Amino acid sequence: MKQTQKPYTRRDFLSNAALAGAATIVVPTLDLNSTMMTSSPMTYDDISLAQWALVQEIRDGKWSNLDFPRIAREDFGLNGIEFVNTLFEVPTVNYLNRLKQNAADHGVEMVLIMVDNEGDGCEPTAELRKQFVINHKKWIDIAHYLGCKAIRTNCRGPENVDKDDALKWSAESYQMLLEYAIPAGISVCIENHGGISNDADWMVALLKEVDNLYFGSYPDWRSPSDDFDNVNYLDKMLPWAVGMSYRNQPTEELSAKLIKMCHDKGYRGWYGIESSGREAIMQGKKLLKKYLEI
Repeated sequence: MKQTQKPYTRRDFLSNAALAGAATIVVPTLDLNSTMMTSSPMTYDDISLAQWALVQEIRDGKWSNLDFPRIAREDFGLNGIEFVNTLFEVPTVNYLNRLKQNAADHGVEMVLIMVDNEGDGCEPTAELRKQFVINHKKWIDIAHYLGCKAIRTNCRGPENVDKDDALKWSAESYQMLLEYAIPAGISVCIENHGGISNDADWMVALLKEVDNLYFGSYPDWRSPSDDFDNVNYLDKMLPWAVGMSYRNQPTEELSAKLIKMCHDKGYRGWYGIESSGREAIMQGKKLLKKYLEI
């Protein structure tokens, strides 16, 4: 009988770390009172470029996915890149090898793959939840092969979904997906792209229900609105943050406040610029460098 791998929880991690310490193996220092996601090894802040920020240029044929490392380095002087799966050409192994070589040649780290059009993390039927997992497995494989640290998923749910049902469905989906992602060393995160994922309290309930070091949040820094409080959302998502999706939509004052929140709560990692267009990207880079002090 095939055995299913048990998801790796924070409790497991802390227990193993304690055992490793007893065996004189060096392990990272842990704050036992913190729930901060510890699957990311970064101890510093850096800025990456989200591919969607230049999606129109790709659609217009000005450059392709293989050029992305060069664009990030030569045009913007950035150290990391965040892919969008729908902008890949056919990802054969030769294609992926070329992409890896291009990233190495330009000294750019491939951070994550944003996965769209492959199903939703909150599907209402068992068949659709299984298909969501199947569809995302290939992107976990590709992320692992490229050396990325994570994939980003969407979890909107059906319109007006019952929150208890949504929690049950989503927990099942992500627990199945993590069984595949963990051996590959790939984290799985959710970006607040509408629907149930915009509800910070529901997201906290899901993150606690799944309780896995490889499962986290990817806060989208949108403008505040009547139905979205980005300060409150970020505050509740920070303990599980895999990365940050920065846009120029918050004011400079608000962006500075959000960055301070990240620092105060111990987040160190990538800030992916998803501002639309070259001018907005450069504005975002200038602001992030100012307040991240890098």
